[in-house]
Amino acid sequence: MTAKDNNLPIVSKMFCSSSEVVLEVRRRPHVVYGGGFVVTDSSQKVVFRVDGCGVTGKKGDLILRDGNGDALILIRPKGGIVEALNVNRQWMGYSFNYEGSQKLVFSLKEPNSFLVKNNPIRISIEHRGHSKDSDFEIKGYFPDKACSIVDSTGYIIAQVTVKQEVEELMTNKDIYQVTVKPGIDQAFVFGVVAVLDYIYDGSTRC
Repeated sequence: MTAKDNNLPIVSKMFCSSSEVVLEVRRRPHVVYGGGFVVTDSSQKVVFRVDGCGVTGKKGDLILRDGNGDALILIRPKGGIVEALNVNRQWMGYSFNYEGSQKLVFSLKEPNSFLVKNNPIRISIEHRGHSKDSDFEIKGYFPDKACSIVDSTGYIIAQVTVKQEVEELMTNKDIYQVTVKPGIDQAFVFGVVAVLDYIYDGSTRC
């Protein structure tokens, strides 16, 4: 992936920052708006939120919203009986345009086995302007809150870590942080994080 590709927005350029951004993720209890999580910046302003736990009426559906509550990405498992029997289930992320119609922006394939921590999780971009080499991979293990999203060259575009002060006090994985590199679409990053949360039985899942 080239530096030029890195700076191409996947969801929208309004979610690409010229500098590195560190955002905090807090899980919501299932009793509050159907679970999910909230993403805040250093001033505790809500940047994104993810609604899950069947909030759309369909099990497995997730919605990434901006700080105003507007829907950005609808995420759902690829349907069909054949897909249900497939070990490598795929997740599809659709963006909404101003008319409300949906467009596929990324797909994520679940790992072969959840028992192997370093099993790769692959993400493909379905977006005009991005090269065929602009696919991504998850390195590390999300349940430990120690993983990265890397591009095809191995460049880390985003990193999930436990907050240092939280780690010192307790092993609480309900609060963690995501560092997003300059020029990277933050909405895309948290769309991926939402899928990982669901796959590993997080707050988005009932």
